[in-house]
Amino acid sequence: MKLQAILITAYKDYENLTRLVDYFNEGFEVYIHIDRKTTIYDIEIAKLQEKENVKLVEKKYKVNWGGLNHLKAVLYLCHEALKNKNIFYFHLISGQDFPVKGANDFYEFFHENFNKQYLDYFHIPRLGWSLYGGLDRVEYYYFLDHLNQKNASHKLWIDKIVSIQRKLKLKRKFSKKHPKLYGGSLWWSMNRNCLSYIMDFTRENKRFLNRFKYTFCPEEFYFQTIIMNSSFTESVVNENLRYMDWNWRNGNNPAVLDGSDYDKIVSSNAFFARKFDPVISGNLLEKLIKNILA
Repeated sequence: MKLQAILITAYKDYENLTRLVDYFNEGFEVYIHIDRKTTIYDIEIAKLQEKENVKLVEKKYKVNWGGLNHLKAVLYLCHEALKNKNIFYFHLISGQDFPVKGANDFYEFFHENFNKQYLDYFHIPRLGWSLYGGLDRVEYYYFLDHLNQKNASHKLWIDKIVSIQRKLKLKRKFSKKHPKLYGGSLWWSMNRNCLSYIMDFTRENKRFLNRFKYTFCPEEFYFQTIIMNSSFTESVVNENLRYMDWNWRNGNNPAVLDGSDYDKIVSSNAFFARKFDPVISGNLLEKLIKNILA
């Protein structure tokens, strides 16, 4: 039987993880990486591991926002999921995502479009993305695996270190052999051939992954740069099939979704939406689940 894989990176909200696992049952396998700093209890992780469709729940890396370890966690999930030769399509989501289409929609759409990759991408530098079109993310040193950007005192040190580099006009260089940079959202859906190519490239070009050490959000460059410099570029649809509101709302950017987003979500072509919060998004989740099951 041909399967689809759901790859999840998470650090909280056990209830939503359970919803995701229960939703993606027949025809899917689920692989989960949980941040080692997690608020999810071991007993809850054990319950997830008992689910028949869950093939991996692992706390391999401590993940700080913006650091390289998030990318390493994603690559680890990809490596593990590719071991099952029956999986033909892969979806990367976070533990704060939720599907907005029915299981039959997933089955029909991705079987019909199995030769396409759904990936948000753009050239770097891109006007309006970060301070210098995104180049500042890779030209300066960010010690985000060691300092937590979400910690106020750590953030002061991170900003100070980058500020010193700018004042001294210190910039990290790229090898001339480095592929042209592309950026975009981390979350994607792609087929087996494309993901296998990425993992082969990673294994054969260790310097490429190493160059992203001490950069800012390397996962928002990595997949786009490899794919858009390969023969798979012709199969890429510049749309990742995720509904996100890139405005500051409900204390977050992208916005934490609430009931006001329902009509926009169900009228979109998205297969997933994010971000959901157990309190703010509770009513929205209920309506979406009813719509999916209708």
